[in-house]
Amino acid sequence: MKYAIVFGGVSFEHEISIVSAIALKDVLKSSLEFIFIDKDREFYLIDQKDMKSKFFSSGDYKKCDKLTLKQGGFFKKALLGEKKVEFDLVINLVHGGDGEDGKLAGMFEFFDIDFIGPRVEASVLSFNKLYTKMYAKEIGVKTLDYEVLKDREYELKKLDFPVIVKPSRLGSSIGVSIVKNKEELEYALDVAYEFDNEIVVEPFIEGVKEYNLAGALGEEFVFSIVEEPQKKEFLDFEKKYMDFSRTEQVLKADIDSNLQEELQENFKKIYSKLFQGAIIRCDFFVVDGEVVLNEINPIPGSYANYLFEDFNSVVKEVSKNLPKKHKIEIDYKYINSIVKAKGK
Repeated sequence: MKYAIVFGGVSFEHEISIVSAIALKDVLKSSLEFIFIDKDREFYLIDQKDMKSKFFSSGDYKKCDKLTLKQGGFFKKALLGEKKVEFDLVINLVHGGDGEDGKLAGMFEFFDIDFIGPRVEASVLSFNKLYTKMYAKEIGVKTLDYEVLKDREYELKKLDFPVIVKPSRLGSSIGVSIVKNKEELEYALDVAYEFDNEIVVEPFIEGVKEYNLAGALGEEFVFSIVEEPQKKEFLDFEKKYMDFSRTEQVLKADIDSNLQEELQENFKKIYSKLFQGAIIRCDFFVVDGEVVLNEINPIPGSYANYLFEDFNSVVKEVSKNLPKKHKIEIDYKYINSIVKAKGK
């Protein structure tokens, strides 16, 4: 199986996507192609030996072959026309906008390209933290209480301090702040509004237990180990940035079988058929003995490879169980019957 890893994109998480792609270069034991999306949304074919962060920050990637995306795949210029980049399927590794908001998923589906990653509907529901909470409520998964502020609103209507302030459509803890009193709120919201015009505010629970679980649906559900991330107050950008480069498996959380099963059952509800074709990570809290969803990571850093005992087999299992495509026959029977009826 040959994979094309697509990374970069126009997003506040652009650099994190590069770090993730570099990590997967050393993890995936398959033939790989690397396709980079730059700030102008141009596609470039990157040689594996050039998969180093400085190669992108310096602009050296522009010396590589530029690609065109169209029906059936990616193409580069050749001596006599163009040549297709050969691979079996794409791995969508674009974090944040473009990758997790559904843009790339829609393009891959439109151009009939097989890919691992969330489909359009799954992207929409997991990219926006407000929609995630609505989805969770619909499927019977608990979330923290919340309040939404929009368009430079600065007053909380129901939550008491301390709270945590999050841009609604952003990951990697970018723009996130813990606010312990009213005096700190305006500055925290100003920071968050730099990244989004919609802000989700939740209660901040000191010392809450957090557990991360990744998985996917193949012939049956495949789960990673459960990790209890080590943190101070919360996982900030720097900590998460370092996590995205991880390639070695982490230690299992010290939890009993009942909690592990409860986490897996909540994961199944969230994943259902909606996320088929994707490897996702769900981050949960345990509050007053109950499992509560914190967030869904539809394209987790480095695909959460460090949580799986055999990540390569998970990728192969998902690639063999992608959502089935529904072929629509267009035969113009309706138009032809009208034309025939009119005698034209």
